[in-house]
Amino acid sequence: VQLVESGGGLVKSGGSLTLSCAASGFLFGNYDIDWHRQAPDNVREEVATVAPGGTPSYAESMKGRVTVSRDNDKRVAYLQMNNLKVEDTAVYYCSIDRPWFGRAWGQGTQVTVSS
Repeated sequence: VQLVESGGGLVKSGGSLTLSCAASGFLFGNYDIDWHRQAPDNVREEVATVAPGGTPSYAESMKGRVTVSRDNDKRVAYLQMNNLKVEDTAVYYCSIDRPWFGRAWGQGTQVTVSS
């Protein structure tokens, strides 16, 4: 299993970023893709999930400011983030939860929001 996030960077408050999660090594279309984030000295928290058919669900952390999607043919999931705030600064991760084998994580991509 390999999950590779990209698209992070430095953005000003109020700006937007779209993160990507490129997947390989498993049946992409069979799994929810989960997005989490972890700020310095904070626990990792859920952001959003996209089901195999594309149905999204959002945690309260960024609800209303993010859109999660996927392209099963390309084996890529996306997290579009709008109206970013300084407190959104974190490392963002994609992951899948595999029966018996547990959760597999990508390496994360840093998002830094400046004021």
